[in-house]
Amino acid sequence: MEKNIISKTQSEKVKVGDPAPLFSLPDSSGIEVKLKEYIGKKSIVLYFYPKDYTSGCTTEACTFRDRYELFLKAGAEVIGISGDSSESHTDFAATYKLPFVLLSDVKNKVRKLYKVGTTLGIIPGRVTYIIDKEGIIRHIFSSQFNPKKHIDEALLVLNEMNK
Repeated sequence: MEKNIISKTQSEKVKVGDPAPLFSLPDSSGIEVKLKEYIGKKSIVLYFYPKDYTSGCTTEACTFRDRYELFLKAGAEVIGISGDSSESHTDFAATYKLPFVLLSDVKNKVRKLYKVGTTLGIIPGRVTYIIDKEGIIRHIFSSQFNPKKHIDEALLVLNEMNK
C-alpha cells in the first residue's frame, strides 16, 4: 500500500479540500490499481459500498452503470470499493455488466484510510468521494439507505466542477 499523501491522526476524518489519500488495491482480475494513476487525467468518483449482491449495493452499482456515459462525459471515472474478494467482484461485474472498476479491500485498509465508518456498528458504510483531476476531495456524500442518491450527488457535483 502506498503512503498516505496527507498527514492525519487516527481520529481525523478525511474532508473536503484534503488531498485524496493514495492507495493501491486489486481489481476484479487481481491487477493492482493505483489511485495516483488517475490523478492529473480524470476526476474520480470513488464509492465505498457494503457488499456485492446485496439489494442496496446492486441498485447502486446498476444505477452507476446506467448513467456511466454521463460520468465519462463529465470527465470522470467511477471506482467502487468493498471488502469482497476479486473473484466476487468478477462475478458481480459480469452478472450486472458493470463497465467500471471494482476494487477489493478485503482487509478494509482503504476503508480505514478514508475513515469510512459503519452503520449500526456492523454494516460497512456507503460513502462516495468526488476527487478532482488534481487529486483533491471536492465532495463527500454518505447515505447508507439511499444508494441512488450517490449517483445523483456525484453527477451534480461533477457538473458544477465543470462549469
